[in-house]
Amino acid sequence: MRGRGIFSVAVAALLSAAPVQARDSAPVSAPAASGLASLFADWRKAAAPDLVDGVPDYRPAAIARLRARLMVQRSRLAAAERGPLTAAERIDARLIAAEMNGLAFQLDTLKPWARDPDFYQTVWAEQSDVPGHEGPYAPVIDLWGYDYPLKPADAARLAAQLRTVAPLLQQARANLADSTAHDLFAYGARAFHEQAEALAEAEAGTLMMRSLAGLRRIDLSGAGQALLPAIREARQATEDFARWVEAEAPRRTGPSGVGVAAYDWAARNVYQLPYDWAAQELLLQRELDRAWAGLALEEAHNKGLPPLELARDAATFDRLSRARAERFAAFLIDKGFVPEGAAYRAAIPAQLVRWTAPEKRNFFAHVVAVDPLPLYSHFFHWMELARLRHDPLADPVRQGPLLYNIWQDRAEGTATAMEEIAMQAGLYDDLPRARELVWIMLANRAARGLASLYVQANRMTLAEAGRFHARWTPRGWSDPASPLVAFEQLLYARQPGYGTSYIIGKVQLDDLIAREAERASRAGRPFDVAATVRALTWTPGTIPFALIAAELPGGTATGANP
Repeated sequence: MRGRGIFSVAVAALLSAAPVQARDSAPVSAPAASGLASLFADWRKAAAPDLVDGVPDYRPAAIARLRARLMVQRSRLAAAERGPLTAAERIDARLIAAEMNGLAFQLDTLKPWARDPDFYQTVWAEQSDVPGHEGPYAPVIDLWGYDYPLKPADAARLAAQLRTVAPLLQQARANLADSTAHDLFAYGARAFHEQAEALAEAEAGTLMMRSLAGLRRIDLSGAGQALLPAIREARQATEDFARWVEAEAPRRTGPSGVGVAAYDWAARNVYQLPYDWAAQELLLQRELDRAWAGLALEEAHNKGLPPLELARDAATFDRLSRARAERFAAFLIDKGFVPEGAAYRAAIPAQLVRWTAPEKRNFFAHVVAVDPLPLYSHFFHWMELARLRHDPLADPVRQGPLLYNIWQDRAEGTATAMEEIAMQAGLYDDLPRARELVWIMLANRAARGLASLYVQANRMTLAEAGRFHARWTPRGWSDPASPLVAFEQLLYARQPGYGTSYIIGKVQLDDLIAREAERASRAGRPFDVAATVRALTWTPGTIPFALIAAELPGGTATGANP
């Protein structure tokens, strides 16, 4: 089940020739061959929905055309794979095949346009901390992606985008008419209340946005005034749709999970995982047990030390929080996990964690009230986004996010692994009580991942998943009635495998590190964990770990086409 053979990789060839340099001079993989690059570009166009007057079309006839385009592109890829490709090009072909399998999974099983109201949430004021939007969505309108103040041409383009919101939401009602997915409807209106709030804020003239540059308030005066009619129309349509979703929820009484068989197919063919549903359950349960045991041992070790609480007021907390963010960024760069560069030193401090009053704290706010440093270690995400922005790979297949969240295990797994890697690499040598927080966060991620597995198997409702999630989070810091728990479990129901990706990705990275440590030991050479992690993550891009393993010397590509 575990398939250890695919992880017997030779990282040493990347590490032994020279010490880690300040910047990577070139990616390990060469750019895709011109023919494969052309196929990739055509495939991405084919995978996009039809547009009618600029509005994405998900009606049955449009879905049939999408399916036909997929078949054509599959045939082209099969022909390309029969031709002469380098080893790196074969990995790129596997990535394209995984995306095609992702569309097949959407067409045959997930059908978000016909099952999931939140598929139609399209207006976003905040950039995700991962390469793409978490979950399936129609083409989105990223307000944060524009330069402000808006130039007239950009204002016109954004207004045109916003004018698609109302007709798309009207189409959605018909597309979702036969959906029976109760939990997707019961929890689905929240996203549209949030979208309406953001649009109302924009309509009032300013809007809070978050991106790689940090949190900022945008003034929509000047050219932005031309947006007001489009913003108002989008807000009203969003509010109407939220009310419709709430009204429809009671009569949608079916399950929301895809079932174990479909989950297993996607795990292997889309996400390129060696673990099926049953193996993932065992791995997450093991990590949950290990996290609770690790916490107990840390608490025993720290017995007698005073409780750690960073600050009791906002000003003091914010000042110390910035120091923690800068400390972790310097730690990553100085240890060699990340190359030197101003953009990398700034990426995590730009996402400053702020003070939250005790009565308003969710799980992560409870963690950071003790010390934000462990959460900042998960913010390795923002370092990777800085790389995508400032140092994109030459290979066009890997320059941007893979479709259908195929990056999920690699991105979330690396960020989760970095919490424990940094701890063991000495980040908390002078903060022993902060180590307890690392185990608490690991337990939370394992518990919510297990719950998500049971939702996908239709063994739990989202309400039951939230209670399980909270029950196995230490110190009572997770409230099953909190918006955070509802958001997380809904996302994991909407996007199969996302809830488990934090742990399953971490397990795969752990496995790769273990194999390289063993190889170093057998060869009698020192083991450099930072250089190893960098070679396994930074250099090959945000692609599945199985394909990272396959690309390294001695690796073999895994995964299957149907």
